[in-house]
Amino acid sequence: MKQNKLDQRFFLVREDVLSEAMKKTLEAKELLERGKAESVFDAVQKVDLSRSAFYKYRDTIFPFHTVVKERLITLFFYIEDRSGTLSKLLNVVASGGCNVLTIHQTIPLQGRANVTLSLNTAEMEISIDALLERLRMLEFVEKVEVLSSGA
Repeated sequence: MKQNKLDQRFFLVREDVLSEAMKKTLEAKELLERGKAESVFDAVQKVDLSRSAFYKYRDTIFPFHTVVKERLITLFFYIEDRSGTLSKLLNVVASGGCNVLTIHQTIPLQGRANVTLSLNTAEMEISIDALLERLRMLEFVEKVEVLSSGA
């Protein structure tokens, strides 16, 4: 069954219930962050994990301490190219209390464009889940993904 884009939620779980691939993904990410691995290929070899498993989990699992302390988030959007869409998107972000740090929009092709926003969430008035839900409800937004969260 395909997950409705409005149904995406986040959970806090204990390490002992994570799959081995999830645990190794966290290890590989840490090696990359600390500079102990030069590439994804190097990191996954060191922790004995396939690259496909790493890419499957890398944007979906984070150590608790990083989620608690992080104030920055990067969102990726796939939107329809219509007049005023970027303005409406930014209004929703601002109404949630986020400060836009960077904006990157590709040239629209075949009526669609990619937009990447880096946001400071320190003054956010709603949860990340609530913000994502609001953004997904915009009629011109076809896809929203959290690319990263980090300082």
